[in-house]
Amino acid sequence: MSDVVIIGYGPTGQLLSLLLARKGHRVVVVERWPNLYPLPRAVHFDHEVARILQAAGVVDDVSNITEGIDTYEWRNAGGELLLMLDWRGRGSSGWPESNMFSQPQLEAVLDAHVRASDKITVLRGWGATAFEDDGDRVRVDLVRGTVHDGIWTATGETDTISGRYMVGADGANSLVRERLGVGVEDLGFAFDWLVVDVLPRVEREWFPKTWQLCDPARPTTVVPGGPKRRRWEFMLLPGETPATMNRPEKAWSLLEPWGMNPDTAELERHAVYTFRALWATRWQKGRAVLAGDAAHLMPPFAGQGMCSGMRDANALAWRLDLILRGIASDRLLDSYGPERIGHVKTMIEFSIELGNVICITDAAQAAERDREMIAARNTPGYQSPPQPRPPLGPGLLVEEDPAAGQLGVQGAIGTGDGVRLFDDVHGNGFLLLARSSRTLDRLSGDDVAFLRSIGTVALGLDELDDIEGVYSRWLNELGATAVLIRPDFYIFGTAADEAALAPLVGRLRDALNIPLGPVSPDGPLLDAMTSTAGAQ
Repeated sequence: MSDVVIIGYGPTGQLLSLLLARKGHRVVVVERWPNLYPLPRAVHFDHEVARILQAAGVVDDVSNITEGIDTYEWRNAGGELLLMLDWRGRGSSGWPESNMFSQPQLEAVLDAHVRASDKITVLRGWGATAFEDDGDRVRVDLVRGTVHDGIWTATGETDTISGRYMVGADGANSLVRERLGVGVEDLGFAFDWLVVDVLPRVEREWFPKTWQLCDPARPTTVVPGGPKRRRWEFMLLPGETPATMNRPEKAWSLLEPWGMNPDTAELERHAVYTFRALWATRWQKGRAVLAGDAAHLMPPFAGQGMCSGMRDANALAWRLDLILRGIASDRLLDSYGPERIGHVKTMIEFSIELGNVICITDAAQAAERDREMIAARNTPGYQSPPQPRPPLGPGLLVEEDPAAGQLGVQGAIGTGDGVRLFDDVHGNGFLLLARSSRTLDRLSGDDVAFLRSIGTVALGLDELDDIEGVYSRWLNELGATAVLIRPDFYIFGTAADEAALAPLVGRLRDALNIPLGPVSPDGPLLDAMTSTAGAQ
């Protein structure tokens, strides 16, 4: 029996399997298709996802297949600038703010790391047909299939596997979601777009490099699709159908004004997608959990669909790790769905807001939109809106703390080996960061033992070569003496002064439902626990 069975081997399932395997857990992944899907889909991930890929040990390989972008422009049919989003430089997670890539290349990198792990087994060519949670494990019924002309057909050969937990990362048409019987909140946003990926035969400069053409005659997205790739997305207009639009000749005709034709580019893919906005109302029942597109769908205008699935994987990995190691009960999973729904809902609503501006096809409405947006840009003191940084929904957080649920930061620090990112030195478990290591002396022996049992790193700024001042500025912004951060990089809570530190640690212990008394000594020693604290 495995520790976790994952249904689905897209980026969410791949990433979750790697995160769990790095913590020593045995994972079986079930995927009905015999090979990786070879055509592009997602093309963007942000700095937070880059940090998650860093935690999975794959970010260096992924960096070789990504292309950074500086700005995201919106222009009207006349070429006038309506909006410019500034995505230059590094984000708060220590990686470039926005990164463009080709999903098949990303999946190939993740797959190579999965294959190199002796903790992960991938069952390709098998489809899940049913599952049963019997209270201490989940049994999953499988059927083998074959593929002919792109159609998967069951052969009749069956098998049953089991795991202590099961994660449904099986996409928009999720069997796991269906069998769990959970409802779906659908916001009713639905537009058909023709997505076209090309490989230009000649390199050229694109200006703007990443932009939205807000033309009521044909709303269009033009973005990189990773190094040496370009993507166009054309909105279908009233009277147009997927059947008539999803044809090579139609794709070429729409690309022609952009200088793309069979002589200048290779047509890698064309497909009509219905952009939708919805999420499952419940993401977990017993030992079965949803993640990725099985749990939510959103329009692509903010580039946050795949990113959200990878956040799901990161949020699940540390919870399952504590449960599987016997440190926390499976009640820890109860907070997963509400937290992630709160975050995903905000991202979906933001994507819809962008879509409602982009998808205008009425000329008069578009003209009014243009006037309002241009006037706003010309207002003294105008600043382009930042990318949204929504907090988590209610869950395993200090509810009354306004910082709780916000994304933490990662900075570069000085070490004996030179300058490195924080996680590369101290890992990505729980982190207790204080202004001074003396603050940590106030913790009792029970507090120290508890923090050690969950693998916490504790540091004072006086022990950290914060070469860019990232952490000192951050504590100043929080108005905190100390901050307690979860393994998914989100803030559990802060301590305003030294007296509030021990109660903060106690809140985490209560939230994890770990009683006072002897705890496992396993896990790394706290980096900055002094002999005084350890002896109390």
